[in-house]
Amino acid sequence: MELTTIDGTSPKHTMPFVRVELVLLSVAAGGLQVLLSHRKETPFKGKWGLPGGVLRIDLDASLEDAAQRVANERLNKTLPNLNQVAAVGGSKRDPRAAWAMSVVYRSLVQPDIETSPGKRVRALAWRNVADVIRADDLAFDHVSLVVKAIEATRQEVREQRFQAGWLPSEFTLTELQALSEAVLASPLDKVTFRRRLEVSGIAKPLEGKTKMVGAHRPAQLFTTKVIGNS
Repeated sequence: MELTTIDGTSPKHTMPFVRVELVLLSVAAGGLQVLLSHRKETPFKGKWGLPGGVLRIDLDASLEDAAQRVANERLNKTLPNLNQVAAVGGSKRDPRAAWAMSVVYRSLVQPDIETSPGKRVRALAWRNVADVIRADDLAFDHVSLVVKAIEATRQEVREQRFQAGWLPSEFTLTELQALSEAVLASPLDKVTFRRRLEVSGIAKPLEGKTKMVGAHRPAQLFTTKVIGNS
């Protein structure tokens, strides 16, 4: 059987074409945001999508190695807490291949993370996830991949699991609740939230350390005691 791509041409890649896609999520301006890449090359030249790259068997000893290599090549950054979200594949995903697979990795980062456009990237920009999941002009099927990463992150936050490197080293419980609400896009009851924190032991008080908030009121500072993994 002769293989063809979705545009009817002979495929450049006749074997499964394997890529790694990166979903960076952060909380900024009171909401959950995702980092998008402005593509320099076809297909979808000039479109926004997730930063990603092709798996290289000559360079990548593992999938996570591939994800970090792609992060360094596209973002000029090594990423914390890389977790695999999903592997998706099919014959209609990429016009360059008869069948394409993407392994999707997520990294939860602080808003001051420093990235810069790397190879094949015109620009990088943070976008509110609420806008991204409604977009109809993102490259490939990247909207659906962002949705998968958001769902995984929200489930972790519901379970009060926070990845290493995502939270500041010191925070107040009010700040932790605000971050959780931004991820979930819904308010949380303060008493219930703090009771669950106490039961889980996720937040460890820093003895003698406070932060002035509001009308010069000191608030206890905490750090993470237990880090959840995907």
